[in-house]
Amino acid sequence: MRRASVRAAAAIALAGAAVFAHAQALRGTGDLGIVVERAAGRVQVVDTTARASLATIDGLGDLSHASAVFSRDGRYAYVFGRDGGLTKVDLLAQRIERRVIQAGNSIGGAISQDGRVVAAQNYVPGGVKLFDAATLELLSDLRAPAGPDGKPSKVVGLADAPGGRFVAALFDANALWLIDAADPRAPRTTAFADAGRQPYDGLVTPDGRWYVAGLFGEDGVALLDLWHPERGVRRILDRYGRGDEKLPVYKMPHLRGWAVAAGYAYLPAVGRHEVLVVDTRDWREAARVPVAGQPVFVIARPDARQVWVNFAFPDSGKVQVIDTETRTVVRTLEPGRAVLHLEFTPRGEAVWISARDDHKVVVYDTATLAPVATLAADSPSGIFFTARAARMGF
Repeated sequence: MRRASVRAAAAIALAGAAVFAHAQALRGTGDLGIVVERAAGRVQVVDTTARASLATIDGLGDLSHASAVFSRDGRYAYVFGRDGGLTKVDLLAQRIERRVIQAGNSIGGAISQDGRVVAAQNYVPGGVKLFDAATLELLSDLRAPAGPDGKPSKVVGLADAPGGRFVAALFDANALWLIDAADPRAPRTTAFADAGRQPYDGLVTPDGRWYVAGLFGEDGVALLDLWHPERGVRRILDRYGRGDEKLPVYKMPHLRGWAVAAGYAYLPAVGRHEVLVVDTRDWREAARVPVAGQPVFVIARPDARQVWVNFAFPDSGKVQVIDTETRTVVRTLEPGRAVLHLEFTPRGEAVWISARDDHKVVVYDTATLAPVATLAADSPSGIFFTARAARMGF
């Protein structure tokens, strides 16, 4: 009897241990993300709840300019590298699932509304390629219209839009591009010429209606109504720097921060120490916020209460916080040298900031504006959380 009781107790203990181990192995993906270690060609898988690094994954090639999108379930990250590499990373198994070299020079991409198609935007050769999200099988190869040199234009600012579409900026062709990829093996494209000189980046508004593209070659912004693309491209903020001495531009600003807060868009002014505030009801300038340097990313906190800004050299060690009610800078932070990217946690209680030259990521509490954690990383740049999987145009 005693031996039977011991055996029963041992069996129960083993079963309990197995259940515990199984529970430990199972987890959701909602608080995961990646940090790009640009100089090492690898990414860290991070946990935003624990504020910890879970794993390091090597073999992603040239990540000197890299971005990522996520599968609908948040399990897979699709990482676009400068060398034209497209890498599908399994965040749960913490390994590379698939990898293809799809171009000579690439700087980003997007994933379709239904999560079935991954699109890569390319510099060389200029154009967009569509891939099956499950297998990375090439579905279509779209060469962009030619620029002045006769070569296909570099494609930037690629974003997903409702209706199985993608929209992008054609830097050399001075145009915007709308791609209907409802049938990804036979996509249809529409080019909108005369968008302005050198559209360099773009964003889709949170409601999916508007595509906004900044212009690098002139003062102004191009606007495309995705509900009524037949109306063509509209110019807004025309000549916003009129009459002022132009400053040298040290780094192209980015619009892909979804800097739309409480009905206003906060946009980085090219070559100026200002953030432009635009009323999204009529797309007219509402205000300008003086900031410490040339803004690169202007990113809205998820609750729209704050907008955070980082800067190009020589002010790249600073981050400023703008209060959206008063439209003033309320705090200047110095997380480290060469701040390259910021990413808010899904509900915005914290923001993660990469400081490349100090080899660290600093996590700030957005209520107190105090640092609450620091993670070591090798030349970190982009930070991407799985919450992006549920956000349009992001």
